[in-house]
Amino acid sequence: MPELPRNSDVADQIELLADLLELEGKDTFRVVAYRRAAARVRETSGSVAQLALDGRAKELQGIGRTIEEKIVEIVEIGEIQALTKKKAGVPPEVVLFMKLPGLGPKTAARIWRELGVETLDELKAAAESERLRTLAGLGPKSEEKILAALAYQAESPEPGRYLLGAGLPAVQAVVAALRELPAAIAVSEAGSVRRRKETFRDLDIIASATNPAELTEHFASLKWVIDVAAQSDTKATVVSRDGLRFDLRVVPPESFGNLLQHFTGSKDHNVAMREEAVRRGLSISEYGVTNVETGDVFRSADEDAVYEFLGYQPVPPELRENSGELELARRGELPKLVELRDVRGDLHTHSHWSADGKSTLEEMLEGAVTRGYEYYAVTDHSHYLRDGRMQEQLEEIDALRARFPQLRILAGVEANIRASGEVDVADEDLALLDWVVASVHQAPDSRPTERVLEAMQNPPPRDVDVERVIEAALETGTFLEINGQPDRLDLRDVHARAAKEAGLRLVVSSDGHEVRSQAYVELAVAQARRGWLTKADVVNTRTWKQLEKLRKKR
Repeated sequence: MPELPRNSDVADQIELLADLLELEGKDTFRVVAYRRAAARVRETSGSVAQLALDGRAKELQGIGRTIEEKIVEIVEIGEIQALTKKKAGVPPEVVLFMKLPGLGPKTAARIWRELGVETLDELKAAAESERLRTLAGLGPKSEEKILAALAYQAESPEPGRYLLGAGLPAVQAVVAALRELPAAIAVSEAGSVRRRKETFRDLDIIASATNPAELTEHFASLKWVIDVAAQSDTKATVVSRDGLRFDLRVVPPESFGNLLQHFTGSKDHNVAMREEAVRRGLSISEYGVTNVETGDVFRSADEDAVYEFLGYQPVPPELRENSGELELARRGELPKLVELRDVRGDLHTHSHWSADGKSTLEEMLEGAVTRGYEYYAVTDHSHYLRDGRMQEQLEEIDALRARFPQLRILAGVEANIRASGEVDVADEDLALLDWVVASVHQAPDSRPTERVLEAMQNPPPRDVDVERVIEAALETGTFLEINGQPDRLDLRDVHARAAKEAGLRLVVSSDGHEVRSQAYVELAVAQARRGWLTKADVVNTRTWKQLEKLRKKR
């Protein structure tokens, strides 16, 4: 039996099949079904390929017998047979056309079939030579947008998507600025950023105002705006100097809650709500909930009231992924998720003692005090603490304890897990420390899972088999970490949920290398919330005494 494909590889094939069907204009139901299945495969922590071989992939929501059979084809012959046939009839890069702004499947197909454009380079040439505008529905603006998107794509490893850490501060700043306007009644972020997804495409903002035009005008004239893609009294789309796209919609106050719920998503969550509403004689739109029989429309300025009217406990944005949250909300059994204010200390941080640290140890400790922490672990990289430097740092930490008596300063280290599975810090040095973080840095593709498992045996998301890691963490009493660094955010949300369901407790940390990056703990908490974690599931919501007792149970 060949090595089982990763979930991401399985999902890529299913998604590509959906793209090709959409390009052909095939039945929308099948396209949507394949896209839902691809999303479910990506979000599953265990091997979906193995489930399919065992005949159990059908147990996953959104995967039926037909898709299960296609997953088995991937395992046995390397590719879905239907995908192989579809690919033979479509130039490979035509599918990429659909990923560009304003180019849906129908337009992409027309560009290919009517103009003979088959590659991204040919598409660029067609836009530059003004050939695209010869097609009905495409004009000079369309060509400009396509050229801009192609230029960005050439420089970006993941075209059109950005890290949450890049968008969250930006959208929060815009929301704060709009709230200060006298005309503003309510303003909120929406979309995937409000759900705290790891990446996003656009930044959505929903607002209500006494004078909508005043709000959109102010929004479009903000000093960092370099392009106004669209503007009316109630809508505006702008692009920032950083290339981020912001969409603002202003609605009457009585519909604010409805629109906020709609534009927060996710699409799968909203579809599931609509399907259930239809069974009850209701129709949900972004503007209200209509009783089909009477024509009565329920609107609310309060998003929670929308859920309650539909018979649900209000669902936190982070849980809105159609992963069982609506069933629990119907019964009023959703968990009370961990909050940022619950965190009592940061257990993974760096300072100038690490070459990539930008703030001094004293500055980092001042930041910790400002954030109101009770304890704070200093965990600089082990390879920067050799040749006596660990002892020197321990002496500085000891001196600073007198400077910050209100803060328990924990002497720690971020040790590297070698290819052998051992950590690169001697046992006698580990014995001097209060806290140890172990990570894979060197040769990351060499035995990553085994290295993590072996490191757990020491007494004191690379492509890792997370299920095995969780099992070993339970056996050894090791805490797993949700790292708040925007370019990491591991564990993934589905893995964090799997760890919780296995009975494991986790740590949320900033992995901060300068004072301002201590705020990354907010991203770690958001990821924990997406993993359904409560305060009890997170180690560093406890006092230090409680945490010490927890460690002694190991």
